[in-house]
Amino acid sequence: MTGCTSSLLTLVILVAIAMASPASHAAALHAELVGAAGEPLADAVISLRGPLPMGTPSASSAAPEAFMDQRNKQFQPHVLAVRTGTSVSFPNSDDIRHQVYSFSPAKRFELRLYQGTPSEPVLFDKPGLVVLGCNIHDWMLGYIYVTDDPWFAVSDEHGRAAIADLPAGRYAVTLWHPGSPQLLPQAAGELQLEAQAPSQRFVLAGSAPVEPPASPAPSAFGEAFRKAAEDAAQ
Repeated sequence: MTGCTSSLLTLVILVAIAMASPASHAAALHAELVGAAGEPLADAVISLRGPLPMGTPSASSAAPEAFMDQRNKQFQPHVLAVRTGTSVSFPNSDDIRHQVYSFSPAKRFELRLYQGTPSEPVLFDKPGLVVLGCNIHDWMLGYIYVTDDPWFAVSDEHGRAAIADLPAGRYAVTLWHPGSPQLLPQAAGELQLEAQAPSQRFVLAGSAPVEPPASPAPSAFGEAFRKAAEDAAQ
């Protein structure tokens, strides 16, 4: 995968838990995602299922619409996490056309050359990883992580992620990062959230940092092909 190093690194998740109030029985999870050398790891997904064995919120609850933008010939955000059943819009904020597609089993679709925002969002109705590309700008790469888990977050550039309003109880934890082996999510055990719970640490082997894909120098053939494709769409 572009930008992945071959060395085996360790993804360490440092978890701090703070209770909102004893009466509300709701906790806030603050996770710090770092590599083996302690460097912050951006664009990692942490998701929770639980409390166990009490079940989870109903999957029929309405999921809000999400957005995957295209800016400066890159997908923004690089990683988007959504609940199964969420509709995602793909606005194009660039002044050129893009053609977004995915061949991933969780969602196969194509948005032909367009500017602005397509009139209909795309429904992501199955859990799994959706890898996004652009037929015109082949260095563009993005990910939509679709999960049945009701609680999830994506780490920022400092490797931090937060999930609020968690009922006290026991949770199954799943982690994913673009540098994960074979791009597969990995179970990270269970987490007990209660009043005055101690900080927790999870260690997940095999995830490597990923550099954002760089834009290649344009070739005469590539520019001619892109111009012809855009002219044909007009």
